[in-house]
Amino acid sequence: MRSKGKATSFDIAYRAGVSQPTVSRALRGSPTVNEQTRQRILQIATELNYKVDKNASNLRNQQSGTLALLFFEDPTLNDSLINPFFLSMLGSLTRACALQGYDLLISFQQLSSNWHMEYEDSKKADGLILLGYGDYLEYVSRLELLVEQGTHFVRWGVVLPGQPGVSIGCDNFQGGRDMTQHLLEQGRRHIAFVGHASAHYPEFLERYKGYSQSLHDAGHSVQAELQIDAFTTELSGYDAVTALIERNVKFDALFCASDLIAIGAMRALLDRGIRVPQDVAVAGFDDIPNASFTNPSLTTVQQDTKAAATLLVDSLLALIHDEQVDSHTIPTHLVIRQSTQQSN
Repeated sequence: MRSKGKATSFDIAYRAGVSQPTVSRALRGSPTVNEQTRQRILQIATELNYKVDKNASNLRNQQSGTLALLFFEDPTLNDSLINPFFLSMLGSLTRACALQGYDLLISFQQLSSNWHMEYEDSKKADGLILLGYGDYLEYVSRLELLVEQGTHFVRWGVVLPGQPGVSIGCDNFQGGRDMTQHLLEQGRRHIAFVGHASAHYPEFLERYKGYSQSLHDAGHSVQAELQIDAFTTELSGYDAVTALIERNVKFDALFCASDLIAIGAMRALLDRGIRVPQDVAVAGFDDIPNASFTNPSLTTVQQDTKAAATLLVDSLLALIHDEQVDSHTIPTHLVIRQSTQQSN
């Protein structure tokens, strides 16, 4: 019989003819409960006006009911030290956590701090979502340590063979290939790549590989003098394009490895009286909010932040529930704006 007062999971178990642990698994969506049983349990829970006691559930499971989102420092023009692309993902991550009944703890971490140890020992969160990392070859050792410690974590970044942990990232190679093809279709033949092209920055490297493949497919050679290093800042883009101009290298298009680099690159061109896109077409990567408000508006490669956030949260929760999770690559698509299209 149902007890007096507020309904409990034991009341639901009695009515459904199952065990209380089965009720708990069904209410949290565990795949170990078949769909027919889960629906019967959910119907009975609704009839009894049952509400999950989140605190009690967390105590039983020794979980906090919280996921931690760790931003890592990026050089920026303001004091935020957070890449604007990651800020655009924040809203989607918050919503994805809320839909799963989890709180999101947001923390800014310096690359030099022992963030991995702090969250493992203090139990502040059930798992970590990692955004940003600086030099990948230095960062990967920390990911290996997280794996050794048994920490549940996922990261936004390039998906590479044999890398530690689970990564969710966009198809950087195809995005780079598609953008270069677009520039070629606009009649550009001397396309410079502005951004690092080394294993230290694997997202940029994959974009460069896509750029190189597109040139090769079109019968053009990849010219080393048309690649110049730049970090993800406006100032770095400005300085890189200034150096490119001073080298007297011929170029009629710039494919920049990020929107911030592209914004700085356009300023460097305009300061020297070089028109965009009439003289030089400029393209970026990310589709940050400011990309549509530059003058001219910036053509770019868009990453699907909503899909990324959903995959990051769902993958992390699956890891927390001891399920098998694989890394995943999300398609990109071009957003064509004024910076690469000449008026007729």
